[in-house]
Amino acid sequence: MKGLHKHIILIFSLWAFLCHGQDLAYNDVAEPSFEKAQNLAFKGENKSAKDLLIELVKKNPNDLKSRALLARTYSWGGFYDSARKEFNRITSIEKSDRNVWVSAIKNELYANNSATAYGLANKALGYIASDTEIKRLQALALKLIQEQKYKEKAWYNTKSKLKGKIEDKPKKVVSVAKRKEEKADKLEPEGKKELKNRISLRNSFTVFDQRYDPMVFSSIEFRRQTLAGSILPRINYANRNGKHGVQYDIDFYPKFSKRFYAYMNYGFSNASIYPRHKIGGDLYVNLPWAIEFSAGGRHIALEDRNVTVITNSLGHYRGNYYFSLRSSITPKSDNLTRVSGNFLIRKYLKDADNFLGFNIGMGYSPELRQLISGDELLAETLLYIESQRASFQYQFTGKKNPNIYSASIGVSRQELSFDSGNYVWGISAGLAYQVRF
Repeated sequence: MKGLHKHIILIFSLWAFLCHGQDLAYNDVAEPSFEKAQNLAFKGENKSAKDLLIELVKKNPNDLKSRALLARTYSWGGFYDSARKEFNRITSIEKSDRNVWVSAIKNELYANNSATAYGLANKALGYIASDTEIKRLQALALKLIQEQKYKEKAWYNTKSKLKGKIEDKPKKVVSVAKRKEEKADKLEPEGKKELKNRISLRNSFTVFDQRYDPMVFSSIEFRRQTLAGSILPRINYANRNGKHGVQYDIDFYPKFSKRFYAYMNYGFSNASIYPRHKIGGDLYVNLPWAIEFSAGGRHIALEDRNVTVITNSLGHYRGNYYFSLRSSITPKSDNLTRVSGNFLIRKYLKDADNFLGFNIGMGYSPELRQLISGDELLAETLLYIESQRASFQYQFTGKKNPNIYSASIGVSRQELSFDSGNYVWGISAGLAYQVRF
């Protein structure tokens, strides 16, 4: 009997020990911890870490620490859209977490969304001023946008440029990414170089509801990207109410530093429908919070008078959007100061060469297209004619080539120079094609 009693006690003891061990094992699986997920992530075991982190954020949606690590694991695994959603949820609640902003910007750079990365950096600097890492990533994103590489080459080259510059991944994950980069380099055609030249062809026409015949405008332009900046010689042609003419034009965009650049222009023509000479320039400065400011002027030499115009603009980048407000002021003439304004909204798509743009303006334009009434050229008075205008533009690149296509349509309401207070309506449409090589 005593032996049976001992056996019963032993069986119950073993059963209790096994139950306790099962509880420990169950609790270890059922109760994920941030520390365990973090250890798995930094060992390169992203899937296991991600599963634990998903459970943590389901249990507590406000656990921003776990959500941030979940976003990073998505990014490290190449799931950039999923990472973006998680980063956006965090930054909408906590706007001063510098590490989250940095990782969110890098996620967009990994995904080759340079414009989005630039917008995020601008937004981050609005909450965290003067952060050197965010500013560095901002400059890197801007550089990638300005290079304007077409999609196929950008996918390969962006990761190469980021290599060693935006390290945010565990060593094991980085080695995987490095192998992918090496494989991509082998797939890239040999001898492929950065495209620094463009030839552009533009054609547009305008029709009016009264008084004026249709007008045709064409131009051919060559653009060369140099170390000093872009140079754009151009030939313009116009046919207006039976008169035609050619204008020779050149633009230059010199770069002085990362903060300063400029625009310079000169045009010449012997045709009566163009100014004899036109000279212009603007100095641009990049300010904090993704703001760009410019100031400059235009000088137009007509047949019997000269016109000087003061110009300035204020631009702002926000996410994939660019906003610009530009004004033109003619100093006092006949005791009047004339002012014109234009407001541009542009949404960038996959890169700087793909966008939708909308432009509205009112007042006068110092280089508005001259009209002809009978045999009389109205170039002088046109500068002081009231007008309102709006236009829409869509620009995109080809799927299998680097060339650029553009289409635009616009409407204008312009005062008749010989009948003050009455207006003529005009509708414009244009197409452009740019070959890059």
